[in-house]
This record gives sequence, structure tokens and C-alpha cells, in this order.
Amino acid sequence: MTERTTTGHVVTAHPGTAPILEVRHLSVSFGGLRAVDDVSFTVARNRITTVIGPNGAGKSTLFNLISGALRPRAGQVLIEGRDHTTEPPYRVQAAGLARSFQITNLFFELSVAENLRQAAQILEPRSMMWRPIGASRTAHARVDELLERFGLTAKAQYPAGKLSHGEQRRLEVAVALACRPKVLLLDEPTQGMSHGDTQDTAALITSLAADVTVLLIEHDIGLVMSLSDHVIVMHQGQKLAEGAPRDVRNNPAVQAAYFGHA
Repeated sequence: MTERTTTGHVVTAHPGTAPILEVRHLSVSFGGLRAVDDVSFTVARNRITTVIGPNGAGKSTLFNLISGALRPRAGQVLIEGRDHTTEPPYRVQAAGLARSFQITNLFFELSVAENLRQAAQILEPRSMMWRPIGASRTAHARVDELLERFGLTAKAQYPAGKLSHGEQRRLEVAVALACRPKVLLLDEPTQGMSHGDTQDTAALITSLAADVTVLLIEHDIGLVMSLSDHVIVMHQGQKLAEGAPRDVRNNPAVQAAYFGHA
């Protein structure tokens, strides 16, 4: 059974399916600053959910809490109903969550294909650990698949540092997808991109929703409204509002806090 979301994405519908990701009352403080303060929300499977808010609202800190990079003072993170709050990032990844970062995070001296191969190696069984890299058939097949999907096949042997900024950001998303996650966190994936690269990346993210649940941080409001199925607004570490893009855009509290007018 398939259904069309509010933004026109066609996905497989699972009636009664529980949220794939649940955030319950997450909080963390740095000194006297409550960077994330009692934030709760759920993320539906195979949807694009976007977190927005002014600079300093706590968005990236929230991602660090969800991904295990930070341990919360209070609250829980559940993936498919299981609590992964206190687990380190590698265990959270094993549970099906992967992320990209606000600042491009690649091995710039290595080729595009090798960046992907390093990330895809996790798909190989442990018995492959001591065998030559060339024997990693599952990882190499995943690399070829991602190179084609992300339009990077012609530059597979380029050093990642030689790519354009837009290509580097696309590669970083591909690296995050290499381990076949169930939930993909993208922290400002279009930051610093040209208009053309931004539109291409938006189309790519939209296509990903058929295979993976996407939770992203994005500042381009036009892009957010066209891309998202659900929007969460943060302000001063707290969740200010959430809902469908149109409802959030028309919310007076959001207009005052985010857009600077009521």
C-alpha cells in the first residue's frame, strides 16, 4: 500500500506503524545555559522532518544528543521503540541511525570511491576483517550504487578535496548512507551551495525518503516549506511549535521568533 504525503512524496504506508524515532524530554546544559530544554517529538517512518530555528536555538546540539555524541542530562532517544540514550555513536549507528555534519567531514586526500568504501565496509561480515580490501564485494557493490545515485561515477577516483563544494556535500550525504541506515540526520546539507546545487540536493533528499527516514536541519525556509512533510521549530533550546509546513509558517509565535514579525 502506498500513499502520498502532504508535500507530494510517494512512500509505502504501514497503517498503525509506530514512529521510527522518538525524542522524549531531552535536556542538556552547558554551565548555566540550557542548550536543549525538555524537547520531545516523534519522527514518522519514510518522511522528511525538518528542524528549524534561529542561530543558537539548539538544533545541532539536539542532533548531537540524538546521535550519541552528547549524553543528555535528562530524557530518552528511542529508535524503533528501543532506548539508545546512553549508547555511544557507533552503537547508535548499529541501531540504524547515521548523520552528516554542518562542516564537511571527509577524507580529502582519499578518492571519492575510497571515502565511500571506508563507510560501506561496515556492511561486510566480521569474517572479512582480515581479508584483502579487494575481496570486500558487498562494500564495493554499495560504492558503485552510491556513485551512480549521487552522480559521482565520473569522479570516483578524484581526491575528495578536489571536488566542488556542492559535490563534497553530496558525497558526505552518500557516505552517511553507505551503511544503509534507517534514519538519516542531515545538518544543513545545502550550506554554502549555489542555487543550482541547492535545488539538485533538494531533489536528491526528496528521493531518499522512499528508502530512509530523513531528519534535517535547514535554514533555507523556501526549501524547508517545499521539502518537508513535518517541521519542528526550536527557539532558545525549547520546541516552540511543530506541524505541517503551512501551519508552522502561519503560526504567529513562529513568525515572531523566527521571521522577526508577528
